[in-house]
Amino acid sequence: MSKALNGTGISQRLILPTLLTTFLIPSVLGASTGSDQWVAPEMPSWAIPAAFAILLGVYALIIFELVHRSLAAAIGAVIVVITLHAIGPGPDLGTIVTWIDEETLGLLIGMMVIVDILGKTGVFEWAAVQAYAMSGGSIWRLSIILCTITAVFSAFLDNVTTILLIVPVTIQIARVLGIEPIPLIIAEVMFSNIGGAATQIGDPPNIIIGAQLSPQALSSNEMLAGQGITFIDFIIHVGPAVVICMAPSFWLLKKLEMEGLSGERHRNVELLKIRYGIKDKKLLKKSGAILALVIFAFFAHSSFHHPIFTVATIALGGAVLMLLVTSPHHVEEQFDAVEWTTIIFFAGLFIMIHGLEFMGLIDAIADGISDTIKQADESNRLMVAVLLLLWVSAIASAFIDNIPYTATMVPVVIELASNPELGLALGPLAWALALGACLGGNGTIIGASANVVAAGLAEEAGYDISFNRFFKTGFPIMILTVTLATAYCVVRYAIEWSNDVIPMAIIAGMMLLSLSLTPMIYGPPPSSPPDFELE
Repeated sequence: MSKALNGTGISQRLILPTLLTTFLIPSVLGASTGSDQWVAPEMPSWAIPAAFAILLGVYALIIFELVHRSLAAAIGAVIVVITLHAIGPGPDLGTIVTWIDEETLGLLIGMMVIVDILGKTGVFEWAAVQAYAMSGGSIWRLSIILCTITAVFSAFLDNVTTILLIVPVTIQIARVLGIEPIPLIIAEVMFSNIGGAATQIGDPPNIIIGAQLSPQALSSNEMLAGQGITFIDFIIHVGPAVVICMAPSFWLLKKLEMEGLSGERHRNVELLKIRYGIKDKKLLKKSGAILALVIFAFFAHSSFHHPIFTVATIALGGAVLMLLVTSPHHVEEQFDAVEWTTIIFFAGLFIMIHGLEFMGLIDAIADGISDTIKQADESNRLMVAVLLLLWVSAIASAFIDNIPYTATMVPVVIELASNPELGLALGPLAWALALGACLGGNGTIIGASANVVAAGLAEEAGYDISFNRFFKTGFPIMILTVTLATAYCVVRYAIEWSNDVIPMAIIAGMMLLSLSLTPMIYGPPPSSPPDFELE
């Protein structure tokens, strides 16, 4: 009882400051300061090396687990702010708070509350049993089922939401089967980032690219007015690369996680269905209807351009509505379900990255890309640009959260495509950036929002996913998928073909080859369970 009260007290102390910091303070301060905005002073020559040193230092804290990753991000944010003040007139609190991506934090807080309420219905346990029944007791087949569901859901929801929905199912089924959930969770994260790359709404980097490179956003740009990209363009141009990456990624995953994803676990399915069935059908109907409404709004929001209609407000609005319908007088337990350490990690990371941006680190990367492209022969510039954007974005996104990185690189892409001397089309550059940022997010545990959220959920359940543990699987899969994406981009965009039939035929062949490998990877039917099935 005292533990519960103590947890409630902590939650109540954290909720108000967090919400104020994330959503209210920027608006209030922005209104009070009017047009006065902080302008970064001229940076000295040592600013970029110092920014690089700060970045390496923070990652060293995380990699070697010297402190918790949330504290490491907070330390990095503090050092960056102090450094900016040492250089010249530094940013005030109002400016610093605006560096935090309220879209990401609002989405996380809202969906965490929704998922917690939904979890009380028993639907996750039910889903876990259904997945196990489909697998026939094979752990590997179970992982394929869960990863495929994750990839498909991530294509049509954002992958953070998918992870919030699928990881509780995974943890529950792992407990039922008596297996370690970490290999399954890492596998799901891999395919959430791969599947999320396929559509404009699947991954936060794609959301940023789609918004800033839309026909509406580029309508005032004379050079790019007719090159804006749409929701369908993402599916047509990025979707095939995702299909090509699926089967090889499963093959490598099996090699890397053979110990944790092999073997069989036999349980009496009928008994499991009885034991882990739906607990509260009435609550499920209410919460399920609201979740369906939220998901529909996620789909629809890209078609309605209004400043208040965002993924954050949709998630928060859904959470408020669900609390109102299900437990209007008892909200403490639901707020306790929010992973506040994850929220703090993101806040610190966003502040640190934006500070490093002002110190010139990310601009230096962008300038290097631009200068390298300009030095290339005119006939090879598109290939050089695509390869540089793809691989630099992948490596950078593995070690710098791909949300602020993408937000920084989109203006670079616009500048490159707008330069008449380079003669580069916008589309191939956008697709290279999208594939690099999304697939590169698999490289490390802090490369993408979905990774951090999954690690937070696992830690809350008592399973710690370290930087090195994730890196062992994530980085090789990142290299494989980016290599396959490179082949796809070169064939489709970088080589001048005599006609369009040849590249499309090659790409179709690559997709069919990937799909044909699926039965072999899925494996033969599992052996018949023993007569003495375990409960």
